[in-house]
Amino acid sequence: MLPLLPFVVLFPSGCGAGGNPPPPSPGGPAPIQQPGMVAPAGPRLTRGKAWVIFGTDTVVAEVAQTNAERERGLMNRTEVPDGTGMLFVFEDEQIRTLWMSNTYVALDVAFLSANLTVLDIQQMESETTTLHDSAAPAMFVLEVPRGWLATHQVRVGARADLVFGPR
Repeated sequence: MLPLLPFVVLFPSGCGAGGNPPPPSPGGPAPIQQPGMVAPAGPRLTRGKAWVIFGTDTVVAEVAQTNAERERGLMNRTEVPDGTGMLFVFEDEQIRTLWMSNTYVALDVAFLSANLTVLDIQQMESETTTLHDSAAPAMFVLEVPRGWLATHQVRVGARADLVFGPR
């Protein structure tokens, strides 16, 4: 069970016009978020950890959102425990390119759209300089230990839920 922390929840889809909550009434309190609405926060508000949820399976991921964090990724790690990984967060959807230089653990990589749909899955061998391009423009990239995605039946087209939390 996850500890109760002040989380920002990003739901895969929104309600209302453009998925945005109604504006606050002049002089009144801000409206309460209804289930299914997008929280008023985006990827640049993440802090430290993310829980990437596929049905009943969860990855507790370190968040890499700066260029330096994304360039370092999981380099120089001798292990990535089961159920953990790294979530790369970008500002927009683009073709993403990754490599495994100085990465000592073989990984599964899921490329996800802005609405958290798995667009592409690739298996990457450790300590290689082969460039791996996403099959479609992606906003998020999830790296997990090799075999985790298959074991948990995560496939292209699957939808994830995403919860960001503190370090």
